[in-house]
Amino acid sequence: MLTPTPSAMALGDTTAPPTLSAGVPPKLARIGGGLILLLGALTGIGPFTIDLYLAAFPQITSDMDTQPAAVQLTITATLAGLALGQLLIGSISDAMGRRRPLLAGLSLYIVASMGIVFVTSVEALTALRFVQGFAASAGMVLSMAIVRDRFEGVQVGKALARLMLVVGVAPSIAPLIGAQFLRLGSWRYMFVALALFGVLLLILAFFLLKESLPAQLRRAGGVGAATRSYGSLLRDPIFMGLALLSGFSMAALFTYVSSATFVFQEGFGLSAQQFAVIFASGAVAVTAGTQINGAMIGRVLPEQILRWAVLAALAITGSMVVVTVLGLGIWPLIVLLVLNLLITGILLPAVPAIALEANAHRAGSAAALLGAFQFGVGAAIAPVTGLFAEGSAVAMAGVMFGATAVTVAITFAIAPSLRRQAWAASETNAALTNAALTDSVAIDESEELIISERVA
Repeated sequence: MLTPTPSAMALGDTTAPPTLSAGVPPKLARIGGGLILLLGALTGIGPFTIDLYLAAFPQITSDMDTQPAAVQLTITATLAGLALGQLLIGSISDAMGRRRPLLAGLSLYIVASMGIVFVTSVEALTALRFVQGFAASAGMVLSMAIVRDRFEGVQVGKALARLMLVVGVAPSIAPLIGAQFLRLGSWRYMFVALALFGVLLLILAFFLLKESLPAQLRRAGGVGAATRSYGSLLRDPIFMGLALLSGFSMAALFTYVSSATFVFQEGFGLSAQQFAVIFASGAVAVTAGTQINGAMIGRVLPEQILRWAVLAALAITGSMVVVTVLGLGIWPLIVLLVLNLLITGILLPAVPAIALEANAHRAGSAAALLGAFQFGVGAAIAPVTGLFAEGSAVAMAGVMFGATAVTVAITFAIAPSLRRQAWAASETNAALTNAALTDSVAIDESEELIISERVA
């Protein structure tokens, strides 16, 4: 009798269907809570790393005797590290498996976090933040690849939505925790906490997370094969459209992340604790949006979710521009920001669900390239607000509106191709279903024949 493999039963996932190929773990039929919690924590290390020290920007500016724009660039360095790291680590994982690159990335993250505790210049801080982002990317890209390794079909979208629920906790609590560290007297304690968080994740991953990509399914050919894999993805117009769409959506989000602390603390005069509450409200909205997405998966096509979500985001960010230009105050701006983050939460899980389903055979590279565009475009766009007056709400709203307008243009440019891809996928699934039914009928007829012969 066939039984689930040990890897399929890891972290309480005991409902996996049997495997027919030795050494190849079956796709999981149930989305286990333990697995999602661990993958969510590994993905959340990136947002947590970005958001924890936002409330400390004014203190870091003073401590380092530098300019606010220079401190904002430390976020850009982190995003650049996340982008480059996902490109390299995602491709490596398609050849080596997921487990070893993940453990190596977490180890480097711990070292970089402890190094930041002792920096004395903003230049050193920027360099180590790049390394920290590079290392954190391992958890982010490999979690998505593991989801694609372990699930298929609608389950991929549902698993990603549940993973994003856990991820949403990180930006929700990070600024609040960071504000409490400031009460202790120094922003450096935050990075001690990040190092300890890395140690915890390393221990959990080492003992609980099994390899999800068996040797016979790994890519061969080394650097050349990796280059060809990325090259074919870059030549795929649908994938590139989705990657750019996701990138500019994240650019709008990271524009808010990088400039909000100056807008609300310097521009509107809020305290670090008040800013943390506002920022946490936005993060809760992103989390709620991901769960709305999860509820819609299977009922509404991801392509439809993309269309209405980007249009809603355009209307909201356009309203933000009006509110800030007319100087209508802080509360209308906060309400619009929270609504925009809700829409962002609905939009973002739909993109990898579409892209990874179409590239299951190279999920690591596809997830890596998606992440690279997300954080690469975010790193390029987010510092634009630093060119304007410090704490300018108009600049923040204007850049977010511009990035959102680009996502609308991309969405409608690739809409026909997405419809054709969805139609082709439905035809393929129908053909596979018919083939399975035909095989089932053949088996039934064969069994009837055997029974008749035995009776005779």
